[in-house]
Amino acid sequence: MTGIFLRRLGSFVLTLLIASLLIFACMDLLPGNAAAILLGTAARPDTIAALEQQLGLDQPAYIRYLSWVAGAFTGDLGNSASYGVPVAGLIAERLAVTLPLAALALLLAVALGTPMGVWAAARWRKAPDRIASGFSQIGIAIPDFWFGLLLILTFSTGLQWFSAGGFPGWQEPASGLKALVLPAVALALPQAAILTRVTRSAVLDVASEDFIRTAQAKGLTESRILWRHAVRNALVPIITIIGLQFSFLIAGAVLVENVFNLPGIGRLAYQALSQRDLVVIRNVAMFFAGLVIVVNFLVDLSYLWLDPRLRARR
Repeated sequence: MTGIFLRRLGSFVLTLLIASLLIFACMDLLPGNAAAILLGTAARPDTIAALEQQLGLDQPAYIRYLSWVAGAFTGDLGNSASYGVPVAGLIAERLAVTLPLAALALLLAVALGTPMGVWAAARWRKAPDRIASGFSQIGIAIPDFWFGLLLILTFSTGLQWFSAGGFPGWQEPASGLKALVLPAVALALPQAAILTRVTRSAVLDVASEDFIRTAQAKGLTESRILWRHAVRNALVPIITIIGLQFSFLIAGAVLVENVFNLPGIGRLAYQALSQRDLVVIRNVAMFFAGLVIVVNFLVDLSYLWLDPRLRARR
């Protein structure tokens, strides 16, 4: 058990290191001058040189990389060229919107997709299975930003139950949560469709195992066999896709946050790209990569808890 954990931890640290090297190389070592990109082609050479010194671009590449990594441990990620504030505080401020949005969307996706997938597997080749399969195909086919526009037209412009966009802050938690409902639903639909398909396939695969037939021979009820044996042993692929979905919901919320005008991390990435703020882009890209790596690490650890056979390995 300890050996497996240490190997997973070593792989986690190595993956983070490789990701940071690739992001740094793409942003700092590829041809092109970051200061010139920020200031534009019409900038004077002395102005570009002053900005290079301000951003530390006049230092060797390895010093810039080590300084960036050390700053990540201390919370000093540099200052945004376009906002004029520390990048760490800027990301933390935007995460106060994106993390609750992703958590709410994931909660909706799990609450809808998991029971529907189990329902479809339990009624294989019957009407519930066809309904769940149709929902899965439609949900995967509909882009989340387009579905968000439909929600705005229906519930904001038409029924006027929700605002069309914007975020009032967390001073009044009820108002803040209400502002996230429509974008969370828009994000949740495709993920619920994917989770329905994965849950259905995982439960059907387990249903053909010998221990399920043994449970049936013992006279256990259908619901007990389904939830106690089939679903429990199908959790590994389900947990895997849920972990991937959480990281995708945070990193992939760029379009939905722009549709609903939410000041989240996805909108920050979009604005940084349009403003050519390479300091923000580099750190946001590293945050997205680190988030995916951390979630995958936690999912790997969950396997050890869910599957005793993995704990028995040395």
